[in-house]
This record gives sequence, structure tokens and C-alpha cells, in this order.
Amino acid sequence: MDYFAGSKYIGVSLLISNNPEAGALDRAVQRNVPIMILNKKDFFANDAIIKFLLSEKTDLIVLAGFLWLIPEKLIEAFPGKIINLHPALLPLHGGKGMFGMNVHRAVLEAREKESGITVHYVNKNFDEGKIIFREKCALSPEETPQSLASRIHLLEHEHYPKIIEQVLSA
Repeated sequence: MDYFAGSKYIGVSLLISNNPEAGALDRAVQRNVPIMILNKKDFFANDAIIKFLLSEKTDLIVLAGFLWLIPEKLIEAFPGKIINLHPALLPLHGGKGMFGMNVHRAVLEAREKESGITVHYVNKNFDEGKIIFREKCALSPEETPQSLASRIHLLEHEHYPKIIEQVLSA
């Protein structure tokens, strides 16, 4: 939201969350970005969100920390218009349950030499869509899940907005 605040061409028109406690909701309200809380049953049982997003002429759906599998009907309604940010170097350490500290612990337990972020298109499977961008960082022997999470967070903030801009400009 901050990255695009001064842009004449790109803006965040809505923040949708499945978590009513998400910190991003407070940041959206502070920036006058409308918010919507999804109900899991409605999200999967009907097409209301698809109809709403189509009526809003949504150009791109940007996921960050969204842990539900996206319904195929939503993917079909927005082909090539849904992207996700993953806190590891896919295809490693992706899939159901691989989020947050789970990912960072898995990376360290696998004794990886590097980690990073991956931006990818969303398809019907968790973390298996076509990769758009990856950024790596070397791991130190003293690395902890917490220190890795902090480093990954910095990479996300540095690169995700730029990749969103590139995808929208393509």
C-alpha cells in the first residue's frame, strides 16, 4: 500500500482477508483502503466474491499470507491475474502447511545453503503455479527461524511491490 500510495496508475483498491485479526487490516484502514472479511463457507460455497471482483474490474489479485487454496472457479475467472508471495525458494518448501515459521524451520532443518522469496502465479494447487520471480539470500550457520523470517520479510517488502508493478505493466 505504501509503495503505490503516490502512483497515478496503480493503487490498492481493496484489502480482502480471511483473518479478522490480520495486522494488514489496520494498515488498510489507516490508508483509507476499503476492507472485506471473507467467510470461509461463503468463499467456497458461492460465487459472490467472483461476481464482486468482476464488477470492480479487478486487474490483479495479490496474495500475501492467504492460507486457503483458491477455488478453481476464481482462478478461471481471473486467468493469469492472481499472484502469490511465498517465503522460500519454490519448488522447495511449498505446499499445504508451508507458511510462516513452518517454512523457515523446514529450510533450516533441510540444511539449505540459501533461502529467499518466490512470486508465482496461482493455480489449483498450493505453491505450484508458474514462477515469476525469485530472490535468494545466503544462510549463515547461526541462522534461526526468527532471524530468517526477518530477512525474508525485508526481501518481501523490497521486491513484491516491484514485481506487482511489472506484472501489471506487462
